[in-house]
Amino acid sequence: MKTPTISLILLLIFSSSSAASAAGDFLQCLSSKFDNYSSISNVVYTTSNSSYTSILKSSIYNLIFDTESTPKPHAIITPEHESQIPPVIHCAKKAGLEVRTRSGGHDYEGLSYVSRVPFLVVDLINLSEITVDVGSKTAWVEAGATTGSLYYRIAEKSPVLGFPAGVCLTLGVGGHFSGGGYGYMLRKYGLAADHVIDARIVDVNGRILDRESMGEDLFWAIRGGGAASFGVVVAWKVQLVDVPEKVTIFSIARTLEQNATQLIHRWQYVAPHIDDNLSMGIMITRSSTVQKGTTPTNRASFTGLFLGSVDKLLPLMQQSFPELGLTRENCTETSWIKSTVAFAGNPIETPLQILLNRTQPQKGFSKQKSNYVKQPIPQQGFEGLLEQFFKAEEATRGLLMLVPYGGKMAEISESAIPFPHRGGNLYMISHRVGWEEENARDSERYVSWSRRLEDCLTPYVSSNPRQAYLNYRDLDIGVNNDVGGTSYVQANVWGRKYFKNNFDRLVRVKTMVDPENFFRNEQSIPSLHSKWK
Repeated sequence: MKTPTISLILLLIFSSSSAASAAGDFLQCLSSKFDNYSSISNVVYTTSNSSYTSILKSSIYNLIFDTESTPKPHAIITPEHESQIPPVIHCAKKAGLEVRTRSGGHDYEGLSYVSRVPFLVVDLINLSEITVDVGSKTAWVEAGATTGSLYYRIAEKSPVLGFPAGVCLTLGVGGHFSGGGYGYMLRKYGLAADHVIDARIVDVNGRILDRESMGEDLFWAIRGGGAASFGVVVAWKVQLVDVPEKVTIFSIARTLEQNATQLIHRWQYVAPHIDDNLSMGIMITRSSTVQKGTTPTNRASFTGLFLGSVDKLLPLMQQSFPELGLTRENCTETSWIKSTVAFAGNPIETPLQILLNRTQPQKGFSKQKSNYVKQPIPQQGFEGLLEQFFKAEEATRGLLMLVPYGGKMAEISESAIPFPHRGGNLYMISHRVGWEEENARDSERYVSWSRRLEDCLTPYVSSNPRQAYLNYRDLDIGVNNDVGGTSYVQANVWGRKYFKNNFDRLVRVKTMVDPENFFRNEQSIPSLHSKWK
């Protein structure tokens, strides 16, 4: 090992002292902004605070970013009211600290709580109030609330209202809505972002704006364009949707020996075109039941939500997808709210209070990628893909997910909101690999396997650009400059994949509302006025 040079040692000391100085400047500024500093001091946590570590770790979903070497924020602020956020932004700017905003912490690349430059985290966990108005079929949802708590509060007021958001119950609505947000009702109603009708955001100047005062350009941008590039969204107003008193859910698994490959191939021609009330996805994993002396097999689980009775679902499936062999025994009629409990992996009889639980049940190390399929993949393509998927040891911890589009998703214009993946897409295909702490030393091996699988998908997915889903952040597809600014040229590489032609409009909005590029991260929208072009 080389001995560090004097200049390097001095640089490290200077960088450390500069960071400490910035943190001190921030706290001093913050104390001067409040006549009664104690009104905010109880929600400001620095590294010297005994609760700092537990608060930082509380919402870390991907444990790749929970190591000793992971850069830590100089402070975590957990505001209890939106009025506490403008001074934080003012003082962060003055002290030269970046601001990262966290609502649920489910971002796969840790962008809401990790930065390579001095930073602080605004954690919205305390801003979690939800107000449901049954008469107007609307709800105001603070950005720190979870999807599970939103579902719970809706069901408290009405058994025939719902909301088309994600399956995971601990998703923070702040990031989920701002990236699009999909769930089992996307074919009937589209995305969560499609149903946002108002919002409250703290902009770079510390102003708290609603839809009217922010203007339609910024309101357009934060619904699917990643709100963290434009400010701190503190609340969303959403339009709720109608659901029947009884819905039908099902899950039916098939192995390779039960013609799983042929069924997956056939699914492509059915799921995007079937009745809009039905959304039927596939999860492909290695089977856990392997007969002695045989090689592992693949298991494809066909899981669906039908907004109607089983008596209407079965004839529909018999007509459109008889090969699957769905029977009444595979189905369960239940309420929509109980379906959200079941789809999250809980027994359907689990008390509804589980929807209010913020504890993330599946913390671990992971890497996720996403793609879009426009033409059916040939059966031999699936055969080759599944062979690649399961021939490596790493695949025992991997899964493939196929999410059907069509229906409402195909009816909404690509430019209605920044999320552009609409008509012409049959389905989204994503793959995820996860591993436990005991395999942490092998993280790079699992990530490399994920990249190899991504290469295998290349012939079958969209190209020019190769599209990806913003909420499945993937820094492999491109990042901004390390320090100091955001390059349009660099951002254009990944920006087209997430947003297609909507990227340029997002850049124009960013340039208008945050010209100096204060709100930035590794994949933030660039301002044309920022330092780096």
